[in-house]
Amino acid sequence: MLKTILAVAAAGIIAGASYLVAGPNAAAAEFILYKTPGCGCCESYADYLRDNDFTVTVRPTHELTFMSREAGIPDILQGCHLAFIDNYVVSGHVSVGIINRILSERPDIKGVTLPGMPTGSPGMSGIKAGPFVIWEISESQPKVFAVE
Repeated sequence: MLKTILAVAAAGIIAGASYLVAGPNAAAAEFILYKTPGCGCCESYADYLRDNDFTVTVRPTHELTFMSREAGIPDILQGCHLAFIDNYVVSGHVSVGIINRILSERPDIKGVTLPGMPTGSPGMSGIKAGPFVIWEISESQPKVFAVE
């Protein structure tokens, strides 16, 4: 009986430690992605997220700029689509690595943005020409969240 109790306790400890190391399961969170109707790179980005085990619902809109402003993203930092996941906003072609970091660390920010449509970013064709600067969106002035 004692061996059974110890085995169950050990399994619980290992499972808990695995969760802490790996972070939350990305598939547990669902993206709602807003895009301009007909935008192909936004569809490619949605496929990229799906390929990385996220659930994605795509919603076409002609209100993307207004929605991005409402989410706190200055015009100069807006990406080509806007997504929401687990109370965070993700604007543009942000990598899954950054998204998983946010979901595991839970920073006190509104979200992140990769402005424009950088060549070679997730969902965009071409070869990456330089580092991608991902901006943090918060109540204060935007600042660099990460460089990839």
